[in-house]
Amino acid sequence: MKYIDLRSDTVTWPTEEMLKSILSAEVGDDVYGDDPTVNRLQELAAKTLGKEAALFVPTGTLGNQLAVFTHIERGDEVIIPEDNHIVAHEGGAAAIIAGASLRCLPSFKGRMDLSKVEKTIRSGEDIHEPRTGLICTENAHSTGVVHELSYMRELYALAQNHNLPVHLDGARLFNAAACLKVDAAEIAQYADSVMFCLSKGLCAPVGSMLVGSRDFIEKARRKRKLLGGGMRQVGILAQAGILALEKMTLRLHEDHEQARYLARSLARLPDLEVFLEDVHINMVFLRLNKPVDGQALALAMKREGILINPPQDGMLRLVTHYYIGKTQVDKTVENLERCLKQL
Repeated sequence: MKYIDLRSDTVTWPTEEMLKSILSAEVGDDVYGDDPTVNRLQELAAKTLGKEAALFVPTGTLGNQLAVFTHIERGDEVIIPEDNHIVAHEGGAAAIIAGASLRCLPSFKGRMDLSKVEKTIRSGEDIHEPRTGLICTENAHSTGVVHELSYMRELYALAQNHNLPVHLDGARLFNAAACLKVDAAEIAQYADSVMFCLSKGLCAPVGSMLVGSRDFIEKARRKRKLLGGGMRQVGILAQAGILALEKMTLRLHEDHEQARYLARSLARLPDLEVFLEDVHINMVFLRLNKPVDGQALALAMKREGILINPPQDGMLRLVTHYYIGKTQVDKTVENLERCLKQL
């Protein structure tokens, strides 16, 4: 049974074209740098984002952690919004792998007060203080909110004034670009390194990209090997990534349209507060305004053929993607209304 799966855009399976293309992918040993398909993907990723080089990695978390590991020295502080993925969803890896101290600043949907960022930067001249080594940000943010180019520009200029690199967690970078109606490179220009995912909404089965300067990527390649991320005949995955970049990025606006349609439809239901103003990409957040057993709700929806994550603290997130169209949205709204009444 194929479920209507709204838990995340990571659940997308490869398109028929991807599957056929994988079968004919030319491969080699990527640790030696001789997998031609991986090399093509890396060249395409770098060119697309206007950077010198790129590195294929298995996951977005590894891409982010490689960036931190490569940019800083052990003991350095990393200034980062308190609600970013690196802080909240990567298992404290920055402390374990890079020896980083995350200096988490208050943020509003991933956006920091830049005056507070500047006041937080420490040069390390005082022997009692750690040195600031990196600033991290995220766009699109995990709340589904997209930060405008002016914010990215101002943050980057601040960092440059203090000779600090900026790393962008761009897991859904192309969603942000579609929302802003700009090329992804226009966002990426305001970061020294960028990670983006091929498996979030782009239908590739596995993989993310880390991009930056040639020197940075060479250092990151060595550290990828150190962490066990060196892969062999991985062109079978890179082939799907090429199609994800060349084709699937061009249709993300369709997922955004479905998300807006879903949000408007849900807003008509009682006992729900839908955050319509935050539907910038393919995510819809809503609050349940009556007590509901979240696990029971998720189970009831699953019996109807619909997969959702249980609400957390009354908040529910629904994510549209390639396999969610108007028919799936209508069925979801109809069944969510009925399940909420029954519960």
